[in-house]
This record gives sequence, structure tokens and C-alpha cells, in this order.
Amino acid sequence: MTQSPTQTKHILLIDDDAELAELLTEYLDSENFQVTSCLDGASGLAKAFDDSFDLILLDVMMPILNGFEVLKALGGNHKTPILMLTAKGDDNDRILGLELGADDYLAKPFKHRELLARINAILRRISIVKSQSSSQLNAPTEQLIVNQVRVNQATREISCQNNLLELTGTEYLVLLYMLENHGKIVSKNEISEQVLQRKLTPYDRTVDVHVGNVRRKLLAIDPVDKMKTVRGAGYVFLQGEH
Repeated sequence: MTQSPTQTKHILLIDDDAELAELLTEYLDSENFQVTSCLDGASGLAKAFDDSFDLILLDVMMPILNGFEVLKALGGNHKTPILMLTAKGDDNDRILGLELGADDYLAKPFKHRELLARINAILRRISIVKSQSSSQLNAPTEQLIVNQVRVNQATREISCQNNLLELTGTEYLVLLYMLENHGKIVSKNEISEQVLQRKLTPYDRTVDVHVGNVRRKLLAIDPVDKMKTVRGAGYVFLQGEH
């Protein structure tokens, strides 16, 4: 379904394949997206820093700076969601991209409708968070606190032992979902559907890597592990001592 004019979103496309960039720009324009295209990582990174975008499409193999170097430069705590475009079957690239802060990945070659579905899923979950944050701003201050982890949904800030956690947008959503379901086993499929807004596919490591990123950042502040992996079932955020 094509978006209405009032919902136009701005996408930054960073890909050195000029022909593909032109095709994607035309296609996304027909779906009422505004697209800014950069054909190398360095100019794309400059745009990512200087302008405000709703989503970044980032290729891996590019001149000057590759996709991984762009992610490293963004620092792993960016708020703009990033969809990595990777080589088909290259699992190492996908996992590394997620570990460096990408929100999701799509393997080339892909169908345009599949790309559109991924883009809309990411934008939909970001819209939900912004809507929740907006409603919280006009309500009495309420904070969720579980096992020394504190979340302020009005400001979208999460801290552990009073130290601010630097999370990407998707990592924030993953941790928030686990905090809201603390003490319960949440499956990877549940996290994928509720947070990533898509069904989990076979051999998909996206949820594992996002959970691993969150766990690593928590452990950097508090060496007591607050997240437990339940083999074959999912994950649990521990309630801690009462």
C-alpha cells in the first residue's frame, strides 16, 4: 500500500551500485518515500551525521569507507534505524553488521516488495515507540525499574546502576520488551514479531545478536548477568533480589 503524502519518509541510500541506486530511488519514490542517494561510504557517512533521516539503507562493499566502517563511525548508539544490504549467503557480514549497530539486514539480490516490507516494518516499530514516548510526556513521570535497570519511556533512556546505556533504537526496544516481561521466558519468535515486526525465518540470527549486544552493554556496567538464555526456548530478564 502506498503511503499518504502526509506520511512521506526520508531515506538515505548508501550504495556504490549506481544502477541499483537509481532503480531503488525510482521504486521508493513511487511508494512516496523521499530518497537521498550516496555512492560511497564517506559521503554517506557525512550525510548520516549532517541530515535527519527516518531510515538508512547501507551497503557493505563500497569504496573509501565500507558499510562496516560507516557503522563503526556512527558509534553503535545511533537512533536512526539502519537496514544493511549484504551479499547473499554471507552470514558473517550479517552478524558483524548487527553487532556494529545495524537494526536488520537484507541479502542481495532481493525483490523490491521484500525491501519495502522490511522498511515499513522498521518504520512501524519506530513510530510505535515515538507515539508511546509522546503520550508519556503528558503523563505523570512513571519509570520501569527491574533489577537495577531503569527505563524512562518519555525520554527513551535506559540506565543501569545510574549509568546511561548507549543503545541503538532496536536494542532499546528489545531491552524494553524483556523488561516488561521480566521473569518470563520470551521466545526468539516472540521478540522478532513484537519488536522487529516480522516473523522469524530459519537460521535468522538477528534476535540473538541484538540480545547479545544488550547483554554485553549491561555487563560492561554490572558484571552480574541479568539475562539468561534458556536453550531451545528463548531468553529471560531476571527479576533480581527484592
